[in-house]
Amino acid sequence: MSLPLIASTIVALAGLAGATAPAALAYDGTHCKANGNCWEPKPGFPEKIAGSKYDPKHDPKELAKQSTSMKAAEERNKLRADNFKKTGKWVYDVSKIQ
Repeated sequence: MSLPLIASTIVALAGLAGATAPAALAYDGTHCKANGNCWEPKPGFPEKIAGSKYDPKHDPKELAKQSTSMKAAEERNKLRADNFKKTGKWVYDVSKIQ
């Protein structure tokens, strides 16, 4: 064997050993309750979020905005579809529908 071939073999083996070593020494840090259920909270995080400082306390009015806007969109789409069935022409602007 020539010297460059030996050197490249040593470098390749060292790289291979270095690539597998971190996986073997990786810190797991989890205590699995069941197979695949390994999430655990950070220290000091409460078991129940409701009523804690992590509770987002969403405003019901803000939460209702999306459902209200979706209902309005469904009504507009129904008007457009009904108008299309009558006339055969799609009109996007609902204010132009008689």
